Amino acid sequence: MLTRNSCSNAFLFSLSLTLKLRNIRMKNIVTNLFLILCVSTSVLAQDKNLPFYEIPKAPETYTAGTVAARMVDGLGFRYYWATEGLTEKDLAYKASESGRTCGQTIDHILSLTNTIYQSVTNQKTPIKIDEMSFEEKRTLTLTKLMEVREVLKESKNLEEQSKSFPFWNNINGPIGDALWHAGQIVVLRRAAGNPIPSGVNFFSGTKK
Repeated sequence: MLTRNSCSNAFLFSLSLTLKLRNIRMKNIVTNLFLILCVSTSVLAQDKNLPFYEIPKAPETYTAGTVAARMVDGLGFRYYWATEGLTEKDLAYKASESGRTCGQTIDHILSLTNTIYQSVTNQKTPIKIDEMSFEEKRTLTLTKLMEVREVLKESKNLEEQSKSFPFWNNINGPIGDALWHAGQIVVLRRAAGNPIPSGVNFFSGTKK
């Protein structure tokens, strides 16, 4: 027969065990929340360190160079958000058997960007796309576009700026082509179930 004392001890043991379990669970929850917060903050900080998180401030005057630079700003901003948060599943996705995957489209945009960069800076910069990770390709594309816009913004004569071919061909060629393909990435990732992040305003070039 159980005595009052033994029942009391059993109750206290049960209560103590329950409180310990709750304490452990609470610590795990707090730890997990802290880790999530740290990772989220780190990712956000890294993203904002890349060019074109938002479109740079518009120049005060209109020149051939500043207008050309603004076109590159639009490309950089669209590419940034088209490629932000892509997963391995997204990169492997393609709309048809004969079409490019999202990852192959990103490779093509990097190649187009390098063409623009070489023509504007008059520097030969071969790149080994096959040896690069997605993040490396994304970072290089955005960095090169930012360098291009800085050169164009200060340019006094676009005719002299592009030595390899007329700058007109940059506009209707690789710049226009890269804009086209950035839109394709947006469509492909949406079809794969991962649309671009909300709050992106392409008119103002800002992110809420």
